Amino acid sequence: MSDEIYKRLATHLSSLGMGYPEKEELLEILKENFTHLEAEIALAIPTKVIPFEPAPVSEIASRLKISGEELESTLANLAQRGLLFSKKMKDGSKGYALQQFGYGFPQTFFWRGVNTPNAKKMAELVAKYSGKEQLKEVYGRTKTKAFRYLPVTPSFEPESHAVFPFEMMEKVIEKVNVIALVHCPCRATAQLIGKKRCNHSLENCIKYDELAEYLIEKGIGKEISKREALEIIRKSEEAGLVHLVDNAREGIKHTCNCCGCCCWSVGTIRRKKIPRDVLMAIYFLRETDREKCTGCGQCVEICPVQVIKMEGDFPIVDKDWCIGCGVCAVPCPSGAVKLVRKSDAIPPKDFKELHQEILKERKPAV
Repeated sequence: MSDEIYKRLATHLSSLGMGYPEKEELLEILKENFTHLEAEIALAIPTKVIPFEPAPVSEIASRLKISGEELESTLANLAQRGLLFSKKMKDGSKGYALQQFGYGFPQTFFWRGVNTPNAKKMAELVAKYSGKEQLKEVYGRTKTKAFRYLPVTPSFEPESHAVFPFEMMEKVIEKVNVIALVHCPCRATAQLIGKKRCNHSLENCIKYDELAEYLIEKGIGKEISKREALEIIRKSEEAGLVHLVDNAREGIKHTCNCCGCCCWSVGTIRRKKIPRDVLMAIYFLRETDREKCTGCGQCVEICPVQVIKMEGDFPIVDKDWCIGCGVCAVPCPSGAVKLVRKSDAIPPKDFKELHQEILKERKPAV
């Protein structure tokens, strides 16, 4: 049968706010996971929406010529396999949304942490697909960035910093209602394709509220308590991992605990493949208190993006590449590490406003 439908679906997915870059490997991924009927149904799901904003089945059905029973069955099956997001609508019915890049795609292939033939094949295809140019296309084409890094707690001194609640992991977790734990898709992918594994935990990616409910319902993730989430955060900080969250003040859906070894954001910056500010919203930079610094060099060893070097007995930071994560403050024995604001900028109000802005900026010029 013709591959034309998969080309149409690739173009459809490219028009999402967090759109998929069109590339040959994307067609292979779509052919591997969608039947022709499933691709036809995916083409009927709207793209000009924020992530996790479902369309009612009636809206999807209005664009198709198949029975309601077959449509509902196919949609449910796609959601169960992680290929569509699903959520209960206000009237109690199920609504469905396309997985957006970085918001379900390609993560649902790996969040379960399984080692199956399909997972291995997806890991190989995704590794070829998600190259430097594709990351630049998704994250570099809008001024508003989808993600930011949240500083670790030890990097703040309450008496000298006016720290906002949205800059503290504890406050993020305090506000959510449901939490799910899944496997890190970056480290899982590296393991599946046989790359040298880092020693960091696989199971420390945290999701919240409607995303968490979906992952728990589909058996993709497991529900955890706020106390368990905070313990994962603590251990991640001790391990030198970086908190990646949505670039919003409210309604955050993710906390990824990223390493420089495998993860798409921290690793890409560490290897200087894409300029930091092209990929991410950066709100802080590291500074060092000369009087307190003992010159121990522990911050050099733990820096996830390797931008600190010792000159004599004093650490020098490359501020063009520093991501302001504060990880270097964790092992500092003298409290010499501090974060300063990079500018007066703050994140968009909430998740909805963030992605409405991204959608607006992605609109083609008239």
